[in-house]
Amino acid sequence: MRHKNHTAIGFSEAGLLPELLVDPAAVPPADPPAHPVTRPARAAEHGHRARLRGRLLRAGPDALADHEMIEIVLFLALPRRDTKPIARALIARFGSFAAAIAAPLPDLLAVDGLGEAGAAALKTIQAAAQRLSRAEIIYRPVLSNWDNLMDYLTAILAREKIEQFRILFMDNRNRLIADEAQSRGTVNHTPVYPREVVKRALDLHATSIILVHNHPSGDPSPSREDIDMTQEIKRAAHALSIVLHDHVIIGNGQWISLRRMGLL
Repeated sequence: MRHKNHTAIGFSEAGLLPELLVDPAAVPPADPPAHPVTRPARAAEHGHRARLRGRLLRAGPDALADHEMIEIVLFLALPRRDTKPIARALIARFGSFAAAIAAPLPDLLAVDGLGEAGAAALKTIQAAAQRLSRAEIIYRPVLSNWDNLMDYLTAILAREKIEQFRILFMDNRNRLIADEAQSRGTVNHTPVYPREVVKRALDLHATSIILVHNHPSGDPSPSREDIDMTQEIKRAAHALSIVLHDHVIIGNGQWISLRRMGLL
């Protein structure tokens, strides 16, 4: 917890308010807002926000366009800003609501007017979506909740700009006990070490695993390296009575299963 330094802001022992102890002439004028808003314009903005909120609550999110959803997200983060041009700039740059909230932080900060507060609001929405998806599968039998699993994996991996290798660890009832990112690589390669995969499964007392990684190109077709690496992990896991159920590759809007392709 951060402790306030009362001496630094000029509190006296009598408890005088700090503003009474400051020479007004010594206080620099506040910077003007980046986009000054007149009183009529601010009233119009409040009305616009109220209409959007009302439409969301009455008709649901499908009644709003992507840029309007972003506006609502930014209302609390940027209370004194006109969020409409920022929302439209985000859609113009990234293409959709989903792509905007999943965009890398440096790319978001490059959007004029968004700032750290706006970027944090978008990343909070992304994290909430991922946690909701994860709640649908955690501690549940994975193989009988396959559609929910694919929704979750798509949410966390489909828009990643670099390869990420994840492992789903399951107990003897095939219930998911952990989902972990094992490694992150480049735009087309992720280093994977079969011994580390098996060691982590033993640490978690997992009896089966599913391998998952993404292809940032958007094409989930397995490479020769993907197939060979899967076979290496399968052999290492089998030696310790750990079952490799599948290796799923996530693309942009599509996925493949090596088991369903007959490659496992």
